[in-house]
Order: sequence, then structure tokens, then C-alpha cells
Amino acid sequence: MAEGSFTGFARPAVPTPQEIRDWALDPYSTAPEGRQWDLTLATDELVDTWLELAADPTCPKRSFALHVLYIYAGDAVRTNFRVHARKRVDRLLERAAASRDQYVELWAANTKALIRQPDLFDYHEWCNGGLVRGPRRLNPGPSRK
Repeated sequence: MAEGSFTGFARPAVPTPQEIRDWALDPYSTAPEGRQWDLTLATDELVDTWLELAADPTCPKRSFALHVLYIYAGDAVRTNFRVHARKRVDRLLERAAASRDQYVELWAANTKALIRQPDLFDYHEWCNGGLVRGPRRLNPGPSRK
């Protein structure tokens, strides 16, 4: 398959979990045209798929999957869990702990730190890929509440 020629999305703005898996496992596929496709994918319907892909060291789009997980968690916390319910985030964190993948574990640790201290949210880090490109554990200071 030629680079960028992935045609498996019936509706790229609303892909199914299987379409996301097929796209992410194709080493030659690129993101569909359109701005901020990553932001539209951080949904409750797809988050389990992103976690699965982020924990797979053979997935060509692993970094992208981690990026979407950071967007999801950041949106949940910065909206005080109005966009994504706290119970759903907690269940996702439990699944992440079971993955035993260092990058997923780092995402989970950073998400827990953000939940404890929401002012750790920085748009560049959580939504523009900063924590994926520069993986590191966030160290929250004393709570300022």
C-alpha cells in the first residue's frame, strides 16, 4: 500500500474502533486530511482502542495513540470530568496499570498527577504532543488548593 493511501474510513471524522486499528497497524498510512483530526478522536467510544494500540510496541502509530490518550485525559481533567466521566477515566487507568508498558504506565502516572493537581495542565504538553515527544514523569508540587 502506498503511503497515505489508506481508504478504510467510511467517515474519517467518526471512525470505528476497527477502522482505527486497521489504520494504526498500517505502517504506510497517514492521517486523513483535515485539521486537528487527533482532537476529534479522543472519545469515550475509541479510548479503549487507543490504550490497546499505545501498549503495543509493534504498532506503527503507537506515539499517535499515546498522544490521543493524553488529549483524552487532559480534556477530562480540565473540564472537571464533564467531557469524560471520572469513573471512565478511573477504569481506563486501571486497564493501563495492567498493560505493563512503560509508556502507558507513564501516561497513567501523569494522568493521576494531573487529577491530583489540575494546574499541571499545559495545552502544549497534553494536547499538542509535548509529553509524547518528551516523555517524562510530571512531579506535582504541593497542592495549591
